[in-house]
Amino acid sequence: MPELPEIEIVKQSLDKNIKFEKIKKVVVRNRSLRFKIPKNFEIVLKNKIINKISRKSKYLILHLEDIYCVIHLGMSGTIHLINKKNFKKNTNTSFYSYPNLPLKHNHIEFFLEKYQLIYNDPRRFGFFKIFKKKGLSDFFNNVGPEPLNNKFNINYISNYFVNKKKNIKSFLLDQKFVSGIGNIYASEILFCCKINPLKKAKSLTKLDIKKIRYFSKSILNQAIKKGGSSIRDFKNVEGRNGSYQNEFKVYQRENLNCLNKDCFGKIKKKVISKRSTFFCNRCQK
Repeated sequence: MPELPEIEIVKQSLDKNIKFEKIKKVVVRNRSLRFKIPKNFEIVLKNKIINKISRKSKYLILHLEDIYCVIHLGMSGTIHLINKKNFKKNTNTSFYSYPNLPLKHNHIEFFLEKYQLIYNDPRRFGFFKIFKKKGLSDFFNNVGPEPLNNKFNINYISNYFVNKKKNIKSFLLDQKFVSGIGNIYASEILFCCKINPLKKAKSLTKLDIKKIRYFSKSILNQAIKKGGSSIRDFKNVEGRNGSYQNEFKVYQRENLNCLNKDCFGKIKKKVISKRSTFFCNRCQK
């Protein structure tokens, strides 16, 4: 599943190419996504101007005059742009890139002035939802602050963890606590903090909390600068791969040597909160 850095790259790509474009037509080929696409979806969006594309956590938001279209890519969703003047230029802006899009998975298409935007999703866990301003605010009420937000600070984390028995890895995946971190970056953050993913939140020291705040922000920022992590051929709108996967210290490195100097541990893999977690069995305490 794409995490905050990958969605940020998608947002930047879309904002660069389709900002101020007019939605001339919408075609829905399959309404059965995670949330059923309403019957008036096409009518509501027709002739709207895309004033802005923003991101909150792992969600994309199209600002369309008086309404907002929230997009979540789910597990396998991708957004593709086809330049109408050059149909051979099929530009992928999402987490996974396929040379040829299976037509049966092209569930939603936006026909813009210069581009055709295609939403492709084999597993159909993604969704599109339309909101007015208040509805948008209500939708994000239970979404925690991002690591890049100043609200994700020492006091917030410390207060949240009081008497909490749940392990820290599970908290980093809890979008109500902190939003935007997924399985890849949670493992990388905890490795850099030298914190065992099974350590209970209530037992974390003030230094642990400072490290979590610092590395959550710095790792996500670094991943954004490097274009995200190219898992299954992720490419940005210019067709370039992300490169943060080359920086992985633990993710998908099971049984390999720890990269920390003077550590002779091995990277272990353990399922925590139903997700594979990678960590060093020696230097993460």
